[in-house]
Amino acid sequence: MTGHIPARVANTLPQHSGGAGSDVVLELGDLGPWRPRLVATDLDGTLLTSQGTVSERTRAAMDASWAAGVPVVGVTGRGPRLLDSVRTTLGGRGVAVLAQGGFVVDLDRDEVLRTVGLPRDEAQAVIEAIEGVTGELVLAVEDAATQSEALSPLRVQHGFEWPYPEPADLLPRDQVLPAGPVLKVFLRSETLGQDDLLRLARSVTDPSAAEVTHAGLGFIEVLPPGITKGSGLAVALERFGVPMSDVLVFGDMPNDLPMIHAVNDAGGRSVAVANAHPAVLAAATGRTGGHDADGVARYLEALA
Repeated sequence: MTGHIPARVANTLPQHSGGAGSDVVLELGDLGPWRPRLVATDLDGTLLTSQGTVSERTRAAMDASWAAGVPVVGVTGRGPRLLDSVRTTLGGRGVAVLAQGGFVVDLDRDEVLRTVGLPRDEAQAVIEAIEGVTGELVLAVEDAATQSEALSPLRVQHGFEWPYPEPADLLPRDQVLPAGPVLKVFLRSETLGQDDLLRLARSVTDPSAAEVTHAGLGFIEVLPPGITKGSGLAVALERFGVPMSDVLVFGDMPNDLPMIHAVNDAGGRSVAVANAHPAVLAAATGRTGGHDADGVARYLEALA
């Protein structure tokens, strides 16, 4: 039996519940003479409040950055079906990196710069390999053939418990994978936490076959090989002609690590919000307040 959950929210991003540190305010002090030529930021859990909104203070800080000639690029795991809400969040300007780097769009020109899918048989092989070490998992899929449509339904297995108020088609397990490529596969375990699930999945997944990550939402994500926020950000930087060394990046979850590492390696600056995952707190070169305390905005203000 199949079912359908209709859309309830059209122009806001899904809410991200505030975690430990989300309302922490940090004294930033002197941030030194370095200044970015471009700001890249994760959205949920980093730039946005727990209600999935842009606060007035954050909006003002983003506008001030643009006015100073420093573009703000949003880098998110949200799929292209949520492009309208991402566009609204970013004020309709610049470049948006979606689907963990698999879908990149120039908002000013309404031009897609990158879209990458994982063929069905390759996705199936990765799922089977992961289940070989984790046991049976519950899955959902972003179908590459439909996800460019606003609020297009996800393909979700019965029992997945998709957490967001957006449309989803509930399907039996053998019908979840579409005939064509997928942008992303979500895998949830009934017994394993997301960190343990990710560790096991990576132990059996060759990076040449797929990327595996998680965004702190209780499940892991399987993506086409080479698709990360780091590679997606690189596409955005080409459009602006800015090197990675001149980027200031903000993040909170393991899916942000590829762009954090890329910026660090190039000599740029990475900042974790106070509510970030321990791996992100360890990797980032700086820290700011939580996402419910306008941490990104406070840091940008301190640089002004």
